[in-house]
Amino acid sequence: MDVKQGQDDRGSMADLYSTLGVHKGASEAEVKKAYRKLAKELHPDRNKDDPNAAERFARVTAAYDLLSDKEKRAQYDRGEIDDQGNPRMPFGFNGGHPGGGAGGFRGGPGGMQFEFGEGDVGDIFSSIFGGGRGQRRPAKGADVAYRLNIPFEDAAALKPQRITLANGKTIDLKLPHGVEDGRQMRLAGQGEAGPGGNGDALVTLHIQPHRFFTRDGDHVRLDLPIGLDEAVLGAKVKVPTVEGPVMLTVPAGSSSGKVLRLKGRGFHNLRGERGDQLVTLMVDIPADDAELKSFTERWKEGRKRNPRAGLGV
Repeated sequence: MDVKQGQDDRGSMADLYSTLGVHKGASEAEVKKAYRKLAKELHPDRNKDDPNAAERFARVTAAYDLLSDKEKRAQYDRGEIDDQGNPRMPFGFNGGHPGGGAGGFRGGPGGMQFEFGEGDVGDIFSSIFGGGRGQRRPAKGADVAYRLNIPFEDAAALKPQRITLANGKTIDLKLPHGVEDGRQMRLAGQGEAGPGGNGDALVTLHIQPHRFFTRDGDHVRLDLPIGLDEAVLGAKVKVPTVEGPVMLTVPAGSSSGKVLRLKGRGFHNLRGERGDQLVTLMVDIPADDAELKSFTERWKEGRKRNPRAGLGV
């Protein structure tokens, strides 16, 4: 068997990295950032007219699933597993080394060549497929794909999600830390039956948008309307969060755009740490309040402060 020079037998160890558009030494944060960007671009919901979008999306998700697992990424970098997470065929059986041994590999005209000594081939395939020579392990059943819609609040709080599989089995799915829209989870043995065992269930998570919460990385953002009196005098107000309402103190003299922070009310990252809820105050001024207009006119006459002085105007 000939392999072109400069090409790895694994089809290039950079395959998963190039799929995500990062270099081999990329940090966890760089890998995650690249995946987020691609997942948004390739999500099937945004590419309904592109029949290949789902396949590209699945490749990107599979690459991220492996590279985001420290142990599997190390095994992949060492060449112990392929881009599907399966063990690779080892080289140099029977103590073979480059250029020598009864079974091994050596340089040759036109590239690198692999050689097997007498009896090696049968032993190789026996170790890979199990059993005697030429006996393949029975094929597993097909994988089954699912799409699971998750309420925004449940995703932030990592509440288990119930899913009913094609075989009628109901599972309470535990959401992982760092859950993202488009993330795929694999449920081993929950696919179709086959002579070599069941395939897997591949569950793609879809985090549903919320009517007033938005996600900002690991944080949750909320625009909170407050009354003029609450802004001027300060107040304690009730604020919705992903886990129910809480009381928030609005400082006296607050302006629209001021951001207050509720610790630990956001999403969980891959390390299990939780982001915050960032509350942006929006002062709500009534349009037709005669008393307020009258007061403002009187107050304006004695006002000397220019709120735009800091802008040089």
